[in-house]
Amino acid sequence: MKYLILTVVTFCMSLFTASAQLNVNAARALLERVIPEQANSFVIEPLFNSGSINHENLTDPFIRDQVFELESVNGGLVLRGNTVVAVASALYYYLTEYCHCQITWNGVNLNLPVTLPVVPAKVHKTTPYQYRYYMNYCTFNYSMSWWDWSRWEKEIDWMALHGINMPLAITGEEYTWYEVYKDMGFSDKELDGFFCGPSYFAWFWMGNLDAYGGPLPLNWMKSHYELQKKIVARERAYGMQPVLPAFTGHVPISFKQKFPNAKLKTTNWNNGFADTYILDSEDPLFAEIGKRFLQKQTQLFGTDHLYSADTFNENEPPSDDSTFLSKLSARVYEGMHNADTAAVWVMQGWLFYSDRKFWKAPQIEALLKAVPDDKMILLDLATEIEPIWKHTEAFYGKPWIWNMLNNFGGNTNLFGRMEAAATEPSKALHDNRSGQLKGIGLTMEAIEQNPVLYELMTDNTWRHDAIDLHHWLPQYIRNRYGVTDIHALKAWKVLRQTVYTVPAGKYIRDGAESIIQARPTFDSLTRWTKTTLNYDAKDLLPAWDEMIQAATTCKNSDGFRFDLVDITRQVLANYALPLQRQFVRAYRQKNTNDFRKYSLQFIALIDDMDKLLATRKDFLLGSWIADARRWGTTEKEKALYEMNAKDLITLWGNADCPLHEYACRQWSGLLSSFYKPRWQQFFQMIDTAMVAGKEADITAFQKNMAQREWYWVNERMDFPVTTTGDPIAVAKEMYHKYRSRVEIVSK
Repeated sequence: MKYLILTVVTFCMSLFTASAQLNVNAARALLERVIPEQANSFVIEPLFNSGSINHENLTDPFIRDQVFELESVNGGLVLRGNTVVAVASALYYYLTEYCHCQITWNGVNLNLPVTLPVVPAKVHKTTPYQYRYYMNYCTFNYSMSWWDWSRWEKEIDWMALHGINMPLAITGEEYTWYEVYKDMGFSDKELDGFFCGPSYFAWFWMGNLDAYGGPLPLNWMKSHYELQKKIVARERAYGMQPVLPAFTGHVPISFKQKFPNAKLKTTNWNNGFADTYILDSEDPLFAEIGKRFLQKQTQLFGTDHLYSADTFNENEPPSDDSTFLSKLSARVYEGMHNADTAAVWVMQGWLFYSDRKFWKAPQIEALLKAVPDDKMILLDLATEIEPIWKHTEAFYGKPWIWNMLNNFGGNTNLFGRMEAAATEPSKALHDNRSGQLKGIGLTMEAIEQNPVLYELMTDNTWRHDAIDLHHWLPQYIRNRYGVTDIHALKAWKVLRQTVYTVPAGKYIRDGAESIIQARPTFDSLTRWTKTTLNYDAKDLLPAWDEMIQAATTCKNSDGFRFDLVDITRQVLANYALPLQRQFVRAYRQKNTNDFRKYSLQFIALIDDMDKLLATRKDFLLGSWIADARRWGTTEKEKALYEMNAKDLITLWGNADCPLHEYACRQWSGLLSSFYKPRWQQFFQMIDTAMVAGKEADITAFQKNMAQREWYWVNERMDFPVTTTGDPIAVAKEMYHKYRSRVEIVSK
């Protein structure tokens, strides 16, 4: 008996050791990808006993990576942590603080010194944030629709370097559902009306739409099942805890034929799509399907017991009765618990922001309090815009995460609340009303823009106090450009005070687009093409001036070259609005000559923006479409994916979709092939009407234009996938052409 007990204890200790062990091989591989030439200069060591970390709590992965150390020892550099995330965070701290380097989506500076700097004293960092969350459902489509493993691998490395330990992981969800419904007897034909195209998964997963952009090929499901296995395996190897999806009631339309007695209700997203079917949580099938889904998902991908489920995303519940909402919430959680007794529900708090008229305090409290406090984590999804925690007694006792959203739809603009990102997380952390604030996160709808905001936000991770922008911003510029330049510093001072500041009392949810991207109109604002800036356009011009002057010193920096193009793009995008007002005024004054002059200038501006953006891969439509087509195994599949790729960033749905331009982009190829032709046709129509002395029929034009746009979405087209021209030379060309013009119209 004594030997049996000893054997059991030894076995349990071996399991503990395995679960708590730093994956040194994974950490070493990350270093070799990020800094291949210097990787051997670093020693990686586990950190078992330091600060709050002790042997007893090392099995909790969220505790294990709350500390890292960095030290110079015997001429080498030692990175210490208990997860790859902690080690990678130590590495990135060294790169940014001692080597003046930086890794962003839009510019990388890894020009390390020949002799690596010595760390004069041991660095020991802890984080007050147990959870560091990453991604929004929408990110998986607005940015990640066409990613392959190489791109995902790069992103997971970026996450680790920036301290992320709780990523949303919903790639391949459609394959899990396919397996579940096949097991329940559904045929492929019955499921064709359920699965949407690859561009629209986020809204399919959230129950907003069915089928649109499909039918989805089985090849896609199988390939992304394989992709998801790689994603979660790498994330877990790094010590991250992926958040996987759970069931909230959305079922196929064919469900009512397969189960005629099922308690179903319809709901509609009100954006031009057909009703979707929701299985009532009171129906016994609700618990059964929820359990089947999690069991199948665990079989396919494993589990870390974190499950994302969002009830009534942008859909109003049928009743505001507190008892109804409480019971519904309890049943959703029960479905998770039945399949996994360790299940923790991770809920996006977006509904409390997007439908504030419905979700008052009693409704929110009823929804949340029906689930045990330690079994639910709330994401305050857009805390920098409106902190819901302040209106809900910090989510009524639930653990919650402070998130920055910042970008909607992947729109191309310079925008952000820099001061909020620097100070508000810390303020909440030290506020005695903030309850169980346990984390910090990024929940943008799209990435690969405004890199300064994401570097700033993630820099909160290893700090307990607010970030001082007077110190932080010059260091960011030095790391990004590889040099210290007075003109660059002056430019960023202007940027901080203009594009990256939202004046108090001025409600602006997100950044403005350009009127160029609007379906041609005489108005200055349309539903989704918002042209209202959070600053005066003329106030941005000094930043442009300074960046042009900084080019001599900073020209070799990849980050600088992106920033110069981006600022030039923003100035030209803003200039389009006063130019539009000039041709509108000419039309109303029946001045044909002026109308023609300004309309020609407007078209020339589009051409020049397209030329500018063609210098950077970040702004190429061709890459987006080529990546989409690459997933196809037949011409039919390639055509379907191309249609999905073009549709999402233009019409969003069919020709009559009210969401058109929601996800508009300023990309080379899109400007020249989509925005320019429709403005040309608009100008031709107006000119003809003016010559004939008639009023232009704008309504008829826009209806006809919608059909032309639909043809573009479905037409087979190729666009450049490589850049053309030098970014600095073309930016200077635009500066010399437009600087005085913009100055005049800004006065």
